[in-house]
Amino acid sequence: MPPRTGAVERVALLIGQLGLGGAERQLSLLALGLRERGIDVHVLLLARGGPHEAALRDAGITVHPLGFTRSGPLAPVRNVRAFCRMTRLLRRVRPDVLHAYLPESYLLGVPAARLARVPVVIAGRRGLSRFNKARALSFTLGTAATRLADHVVANAAAVAQDARSVERIPARKITVIYNGLARSAFDRVEPERVGTGLPVVLCVARLVPEKGLAFLIEAAAILARRGRPCTVVLAGDGPSRDALAARARALGVDVRLLGARTQVGPLLAAADVVVLASLAEGMSNSIMEAMAAGRPVVATDVGGGAELLEGRGILVPPEDPVALSDGILRVLDDPDLAAGLGTAARAWARKNLDLDVMVDDHLALYRRLLDDRCG
Repeated sequence: MPPRTGAVERVALLIGQLGLGGAERQLSLLALGLRERGIDVHVLLLARGGPHEAALRDAGITVHPLGFTRSGPLAPVRNVRAFCRMTRLLRRVRPDVLHAYLPESYLLGVPAARLARVPVVIAGRRGLSRFNKARALSFTLGTAATRLADHVVANAAAVAQDARSVERIPARKITVIYNGLARSAFDRVEPERVGTGLPVVLCVARLVPEKGLAFLIEAAAILARRGRPCTVVLAGDGPSRDALAARARALGVDVRLLGARTQVGPLLAAADVVVLASLAEGMSNSIMEAMAAGRPVVATDVGGGAELLEGRGILVPPEDPVALSDGILRVLDDPDLAAGLGTAARAWARKNLDLDVMVDDHLALYRRLLDDRCG
């Protein structure tokens, strides 16, 4: 199939599923934005759908579950069939571009796209490399798939630098495009009633070890010992839920486990400070949403955090509950500082995290790569 010339007409976006994670949200925003610009968009799912699927279908975007699976005695056979199904689908749909989000997707999607002769294949890097001996094979395969792609889109300069230094991806093959914010993220909303007389420290994150939530609970205990108790509100769910609840009880910290939320605006409006305690991060959507809401943010200095918060928030080292408690205390004890950080963060987010800019930057990159391929 010879590559088509001219404007981008059809784009396929590939991801594992459409849950509440940041990558899933960004893919959905991009898909909807491309559709608004008249692009025929297809979303391919390795496994299953999720909360974003209905909005995509309502916008006229075709969603294709592929049927990959992680477990069961027949998993290898089913996954071979799913890979063949994906390859046949790409041959039938004939997208100008396949943009695969996250390592699992480009590990499978890049070779399928090559077999289907998709003109432009892009790997979407959303986080930092995590190499260890237990993951050596998947790391090696993921790196090989990334190198087979025509281009890599990183959502932060820190992520791009990581791809260059760890995976040896040439700088010419990497473009940084920041995440975009839904237009509603800047809307003023009524705060949710938390039911506490203490300052509210909010963290929106999956309840998994890499989000550093145990260190946040430790920091809250330190604040209580310093005479500044607070209520920690965790919006998210995950396998660490029970362990975090037990740790909070042991330390006597008021922690509210709210579960996963599709709308966090009212919680942000109720927060005195928003915290991200991650041990590793790409470009945090929860920080971005807090900035759009004009809330002061205290975050660990990992990944793209400094790009978002330098001069507009408080950055602390990861895995350091004392430093984290100091950062929270600075915000709680200085209302003028808190207000200034929130105002500066909101203004920067409006200028740099605009949804239309994110979509247009992707479309411009697709066009350039397609022109290069056809030329």
